[in-house]
Amino acid sequence: MIHESAQIHPTAVVEDGVTLAANVKIGAFSYIGSGVEIGEGTEVKTHVVIKGPTKIGRDNKIFQFASIGEECQDLKYAGEPTTLEIGDRNTIRESVTMHRGTVQDGGHTQVGSDNLFMINAHVAHDCIIGDRCIFANNATLAGHVTVGDFAIVGGMTAIHQFCTIGSHCMLGGGSIVVKDVPPYVMAQGNHCAPFGINVEGLKRRGFDKPAIKAIRSVYKEVYRSGKTLEEAKKQIAEMAKDEEALQLFVEFFDNSSRGIIR
Repeated sequence: MIHESAQIHPTAVVEDGVTLAANVKIGAFSYIGSGVEIGEGTEVKTHVVIKGPTKIGRDNKIFQFASIGEECQDLKYAGEPTTLEIGDRNTIRESVTMHRGTVQDGGHTQVGSDNLFMINAHVAHDCIIGDRCIFANNATLAGHVTVGDFAIVGGMTAIHQFCTIGSHCMLGGGSIVVKDVPPYVMAQGNHCAPFGINVEGLKRRGFDKPAIKAIRSVYKEVYRSGKTLEEAKKQIAEMAKDEEALQLFVEFFDNSSRGIIR
């Protein structure tokens, strides 16, 4: 179903089975495949390819040469009807690629809302991305990567499959990430290593001084106390009873499967 207010350039190809909500714009020479749903106010610029099953929310901007909802690059993929879902108000710049999932995982790739994907960023199959993240030019997510809210991934950074990037992290450009990165941490390098807390980012997002102090204390407990992670987790769980912001650490360490960066 195509809403009467949708604007489709005469050179664009929109297949049968596409749903376009009110005020959607499809630019010149773009291709929208069957099974694609695009929410109200989303703008698809020129030379964009979107294949289904893919659902895109409202007020997104998708720039030229982006490839959205294509079959994944996993050799195990055999044409199963997997999906991609993108939230609202994302900016997806030139040549960004986002692939659908695989049945070996949940069959689904999920992108949240209010994210910025700069030129050539890649989101592989079965990734889960939160809200208000920034992926700089050529940031690369392998399959099954999870990224929390407000994370910043520097340009030319590559993240290994099955890694988890905690909320409010900042990864410096050119990093190679092969293990999980805890929340609030700043990290950089090959292999990626921690070098402090993302204090400026936390201040901008309204974290007060007691919360930031508590987050620093957890960082010291994990990285400077000489304790094993299992030993540190007990102390962190106690600290989290008095500071809500620390609950992210508790949940992260409970769910981490690849081990954390050191």
